[in-house]
This record gives sequence, structure tokens and C-alpha cells, in this order.
Amino acid sequence: MVCKGDDSQRTAMAKTVGLPLAISCKLILENKITQRGCILPIHPEIYTPVLKELKSFGIVFKEHTTLS
Repeated sequence: MVCKGDDSQRTAMAKTVGLPLAISCKLILENKITQRGCILPIHPEIYTPVLKELKSFGIVFKEHTTLS
């Protein structure tokens, strides 16, 4: 993943840390994430909608492999 900031307020850190946190909070408030407490984002219920919304902000994850 490569992410560059836009300016001193819309930094790469804000995009890759702040946005997922804000999206997760919104999904919890909308009851689209039902798990509660301190949980890891390893469950599809959490990461699928977060990744989907991050895409609208231009943040996507692409995986590729190369043969040695």
C-alpha cells in the first residue's frame, strides 16, 4: 500500500488511521457492527464494510505475488 498525504491536515497518517477509526465508529453507531468491546478488526463483519468505504476515499489494497 502506498498512501501520500494531501497537505499538513490530510496526512497519510490521518487517512490510514483516522479514516478507518471514524468509519468503524460510524458503523457501530449504525449497528452495522454488532460486536462490542476491545476487538481486533480481523472479522469480515468489521473489515469488509470499512474497506468498502475506504475505497470511496481512494484507499485500496492490492495484493500481488511474484514467482522467484
